Amino acid sequence: MHLGGNNEQFEYLMTDEAGTRRVLDEITEEKDLGIWINSDLKPTLQCTRAANKAMGVLRSIKKTFKYIDKRCFLILYKTFIRPHLEYCVQAWSPYYKKDMDLLEKVQRRATKLVHSIRNLEYERRLEILGLYSLEQRRERGDLIETYKILTDKENINSNQFFTLATGTTRGNPLKLFKNRSRLQLRQHFFSQRVVNAWNALPTFVVEAKTVNCFKNKLDLHWTDMGTGT
Repeated sequence: MHLGGNNEQFEYLMTDEAGTRRVLDEITEEKDLGIWINSDLKPTLQCTRAANKAMGVLRSIKKTFKYIDKRCFLILYKTFIRPHLEYCVQAWSPYYKKDMDLLEKVQRRATKLVHSIRNLEYERRLEILGLYSLEQRRERGDLIETYKILTDKENINSNQFFTLATGTTRGNPLKLFKNRSRLQLRQHFFSQRVVNAWNALPTFVVEAKTVNCFKNKLDLHWTDMGTGT
């Protein structure tokens, strides 16, 4: 697989067991550790495969159960459907609207399995079920991981991802500096896409003492802002 725009002309050789050197076949997509990667490193292929797999499970559940209440739905959805839509999502988080809509479409259809609320608006169904949209869950996951890295709750050197902003007293005390990105792909890397959302958090959230405390305070902040469930 050729990554980048300046190496398509190269051939790669490998010697087989017989001692013969052979040219490696060129591919444009490959599955690695459960994630589909293609040569342009865009997440569209992974989004499509994840949505198709989750939709297949959704259809099976729909055929199996004649009636699903809220409690049953949450167990089925969180166990069998949503994991397909979020597996290792920090590595391939979608940024094209068509990809985000494709994933959200699965959750939108899934919430209609609950008979008592199937005719309500999607946002109202999420509120009743106590769920976030998938887009908001991805942002929440990014913020939780950022908190873990900055507070040394992960065995990761935070300097590999982030640079603390200096010379400013506005915002929270762990405000991050955002590097300029020439490529669109780079703009949506984890260490770049999370900066604006993290810097917008109030001090009482980022100064949480534990991960669970951070989650609770983040949810409370979003609820107060009218963006949470």
